[in-house]
Amino acid sequence: MQHQEFEPPEALRDTIKCFWHNTRHSGQQPSAFEVQPDGYAEIIFYFGDLFSMAHNGDLQPLPSPFMMGLLNQPVHFYSKNRLQIIGIRCFPWTVFDLLGLPPGKDGVRTFEHPVARLQPTLNKFITAGKVAEALAVVEQYFLDARLHVATNSMLFKAGSAMRDAKGTMPVSGVAAAAHATVRTLERNFKQSSGYSVKDVSGLIRFEQVRNHLWHHPHTSLAGLAHELGYTDQSHLSREFKRYSGTTPAAFARKAKQGQQALSSDFVAFVQS
Repeated sequence: MQHQEFEPPEALRDTIKCFWHNTRHSGQQPSAFEVQPDGYAEIIFYFGDLFSMAHNGDLQPLPSPFMMGLLNQPVHFYSKNRLQIIGIRCFPWTVFDLLGLPPGKDGVRTFEHPVARLQPTLNKFITAGKVAEALAVVEQYFLDARLHVATNSMLFKAGSAMRDAKGTMPVSGVAAAAHATVRTLERNFKQSSGYSVKDVSGLIRFEQVRNHLWHHPHTSLAGLAHELGYTDQSHLSREFKRYSGTTPAAFARKAKQGQQALSSDFVAFVQS
């Protein structure tokens, strides 16, 4: 698997964390992989074969693009042959305004939107191996879209405070950083993202643990729990299992064995 991330231009940094490109190689039979929760929402364009599993157990192709909102547990996808993805990693409190869509709690969300008109152009560039050109098209689309979205300085300040504190700041502290009352902040946050400040903070904190264990699997869990404001190691383990479906110790063992990805960067795409 190959993964690259690209910083957005200054005008988009209050709404988009990064653009990214990922290439996966599988066999002719569908191969499963897992996407783990984090504190972002993703808009996903793909080129190749990508499936999700329907309720009856059959694989069904996904539309391109689709959205991955905030996840409360891992989601499994299936691909075969060569799959390429262009992702737009957005802050969850900005993605719905950016697209002009109502907020929701759907983990994997399909939607009809003018952004889908980019698919043929992107497919042409990706097929020709022109990833930079494809990314430039996506970047320009969102630069244009950003012009029509009013800046919400309260949410920007709140989000920055949450991420700077790695999800450990209490709601009252986030509200103070945003120069708002708790009630006003919560109302605006739910209207923009569909989630509460506490929901998103929990995912941001889990993301910190996950990434740290990926890069440093020998880390003391007790020390990490203390650093990130968990009550104790047991509290960290419960929260980690809630979001990932596995224990932090088991996750660290996989990281040490190098079974999750070929890249040194953790990208949430995990081979089952």
